Amino acid sequence: MPDSKALIHAAGGYLAQHPSEVLRAMKNAVFLRFGVPLDALRYLASQVSGKKAPKDVAIDAVPPGIRVGATIDLMGAEVRASSVVYIERVSVSMTQARIEVRLAEVSLKLLGESDSPVAALLKSGALDLSKPGNLAAYMPKRSPVLVEAEDDRIVIDLMKHPKLAKNARAQRLAGLIGALVGIRSIETDPEHLDVAFQPFPGGVDGAVAAFRDHL
Repeated sequence: MPDSKALIHAAGGYLAQHPSEVLRAMKNAVFLRFGVPLDALRYLASQVSGKKAPKDVAIDAVPPGIRVGATIDLMGAEVRASSVVYIERVSVSMTQARIEVRLAEVSLKLLGESDSPVAALLKSGALDLSKPGNLAAYMPKRSPVLVEAEDDRIVIDLMKHPKLAKNARAQRLAGLIGALVGIRSIETDPEHLDVAFQPFPGGVDGAVAAFRDHL
């Protein structure tokens, strides 16, 4: 990933070329929204490196969802993966940080030759890509953060990660954040990913109680 100076330089250059983004950000602030240009997400994706990092990442808006494509190593087979992702719900508290998504138009295209089981399944057409949740549910070495997977729906709970599950400080911080602000929706327009916030989703009393617990 680029260092902070590189990010600041890239952000400054983008705003210089797109001054309307400043006005858009000011309007969004009035309605408790935060918009991220898709170009910014593409830039960040292009900076990810490493042997297991996705390659040739493509990000496009399919309002209200977002299409993400990348070349990945899937259990020993190099494939081009693509899906439209709809973020249905995000909820954060001391005990959970759940992200519920729905996947559509899932595509897995084998690149090159491979004798892995995944390659054999792709060649045979035996994989039902219309229900990616069912495939994820039976993956070997399933991640503990994957808490639900059925049909086209997948639910991830970041608080189930072993490091976070044992970190009381992180749990209290998540509880404080969840009490102060919630996320009403995450949607796209042709050029942005917009996050709409909801202040004090559990009421002011709940926010005060969470603040006391955090302290």
